[in-house]
Amino acid sequence: MKTIIKLSFMVMIAIIAFTSCKKDQRALDTSVAPVTALSLPADQASLTLQPATGNSIVFQWTPSTTQDLVLYEVAFDKPGGDFSKPVYKVLSDGAGIQPQATITQKVLNTIASLAGIASSSTGSLKWAVIVSKVTNNKVSTASHIIQLTRPAGFAVLPASLYLTGTATEQGTDVTKAIAFKKISDGVFELYTSLQAGSYTLVDKNSGTPTMYSIQNNANVVLNGSTTVSGNKNVYRISIDLNSAAATITQIVSVGFWSAPDGKIWFTLPYIGNSQWEMDNYPLIIPHESYGNDSRYKYQFTVINSAGTQSVEWYGSVNSDNQDPSSSTPLSYYYMYPVDNSQFNYCFKIDPSDNNKNVNVNVNYSPALSNYTNSITAK
Repeated sequence: MKTIIKLSFMVMIAIIAFTSCKKDQRALDTSVAPVTALSLPADQASLTLQPATGNSIVFQWTPSTTQDLVLYEVAFDKPGGDFSKPVYKVLSDGAGIQPQATITQKVLNTIASLAGIASSSTGSLKWAVIVSKVTNNKVSTASHIIQLTRPAGFAVLPASLYLTGTATEQGTDVTKAIAFKKISDGVFELYTSLQAGSYTLVDKNSGTPTMYSIQNNANVVLNGSTTVSGNKNVYRISIDLNSAAATITQIVSVGFWSAPDGKIWFTLPYIGNSQWEMDNYPLIIPHESYGNDSRYKYQFTVINSAGTQSVEWYGSVNSDNQDPSSSTPLSYYYMYPVDNSQFNYCFKIDPSDNNKNVNVNVNYSPALSNYTNSITAK
C-alpha cells in the first residue's frame, strides 16, 4: 500500500512539473522600438571632407527603448530617399550594439560619391538609424541632413591602372594594356613612349573597366581619352587619383655619367617596355693616379608640361660602394634619386668587365619592385 501511495505521489509531482513547464514557455518577442532622436551631427551640419588627414566623424542617437539586445546601423540616403534602399549602411560601434558610429572621412567621401556628389563640389545626404532585432527592423522616426563638401579626387581608388590606345606601345587591345607601377593607394607611375594618337587609362585589362583620361596635362577625369600629336617621345606619366592630378614629364635622354671623367660617356637609346639600353659598348674603366675608378650614375634630361628643361640624377642608395662582383646582390643596382655631386651615390663597375664589350641597361619596368640598371659583358 505504501508503495502505491509513493508511486501516485511521484506521478502527481511529474504532472505538476510538466504543467508548470508548459505555462513558463513564451513566444519569442521580436518587437523593436525605433530610435526617436538623433543628436550628432546636428541637422543641416556642414562638413568639408579631408579623407587623408581629417578626424573621424561621430554619429550619435538616443538608444531604442527595446529591452533586449538590438543592433544599430547608420543608413545614408539621398535627400529625397526613404531608406528603403539606402545608398550605404554603417554598423555602429561595438559591433553594432552602441548608440553611436565613428565613421572615417574617407568612408564619408565614398558614400558622398555613391550618392552622386561629384568631387570638388558640395551636396546633401540624409541619415537615419536602423534598429533591428532578429528579423525585425525599424527606421528611426527622425532623420538629419548633412552637407558634404568633397575634395578633388576619386573616392573609390582602383587597385591597378593600365594604359591603352592608339598612342601607346601596345595599341588598342585592352588585354595587352600597359600596367602602371603602383606607388601607394591611388598613386601610379609609368615610363613609356607615346606617339600620335589617343590613349585612355583603365582600372583593369578585362571585362568592363572604369575609364579615366588626362585633361590639360594636369587633371584626371572619368571617361574620355587624351590626344597625342607630334613625334614619338618617352614620358613619365604620374597619376594621383586621390587628388585627380596628373604630371606628364618628357624624358629627353638618359645619359651614362662617368664620375672620374665628370661627363656623359653615352646616352642610352629607349628600346620600349620602360627600358633604355646601349648595346655592345666597348668599356674601358678610367685609370687614375690612385688606380681604376669605375664610379658612375645616370643623368636624366627631362622637360615638364610647361616646357622647362631640367636634369634629374639617379644612382646608388649608398654614398660610397665597394666594387661589385658576380655574387653582388641585385639590390646593389637599384636606382634612387640622388644629387649631382661628382663622386657620391655612384655605382661601380665589376672589374671583370673592364676592356670588354657590354650591354648597359636601365630598367624602369612597372613590374619591378625597384627600378634598376645592369652592365652585362657580351
